[in-house]
Amino acid sequence: MQAVILCRQAKLEDVGQLFELIDEYAKKGIMLPRSRAVLERQIEDFIVAEADGIIVGCGSLCKLGDELVEIRSLGISEGYKGRGLGSMLVEQLEMEARKQSLPRVMALTYEVSFFLKNGYHVVEKEIFPEKVWRDCVNCSKQQCCDEIAVLKILN
Repeated sequence: MQAVILCRQAKLEDVGQLFELIDEYAKKGIMLPRSRAVLERQIEDFIVAEADGIIVGCGSLCKLGDELVEIRSLGISEGYKGRGLGSMLVEQLEMEARKQSLPRVMALTYEVSFFLKNGYHVVEKEIFPEKVWRDCVNCSKQQCCDEIAVLKILN
C-alpha cells in the first residue's frame, strides 16, 4: 500500500529534512543551496509534501514585487518523482499567491516541460528586473545562466 501524501505548510521542525532535500539538488548544480539558518528564517514561505512523517517534496514562494512572486526550491525526493507531487506543490503555491493577490508567478528552471504542463509559458529572463536585481546580480552563473524563465498569469 502506498503512503498517503499530504501537502502542508512547513514548520521549523522540518528544517533538517528540507535542508537535506534541497542540498541533494544543490550538489547537482540544479538548485541554489539554502543554509539551515536561511531555511529557518524563510520557513513560512515553504510548503512540503509529506509521506509517513518524511518530507518527500518542497517548494517556496519569494515575493519579488507587488504583482510578481517566484517559485523556488521546488524539489521531489528520488523515490517519489513521477507521482504528481510537483504539480500538487505548484498548485498549493499558486493558491498562496492568489491569497496574497499576486497575479504573476514565475520560475527559473531546467524542467521547462514540467512547467509547460502546469500552464506556464517560456519568457525572457530580462522581463523580470525584480529578480535580476535581487538575486541574479549575486549569482555565480550571472554571466552564463542556463536556466529558462517561465511565467503564469493567475486568473
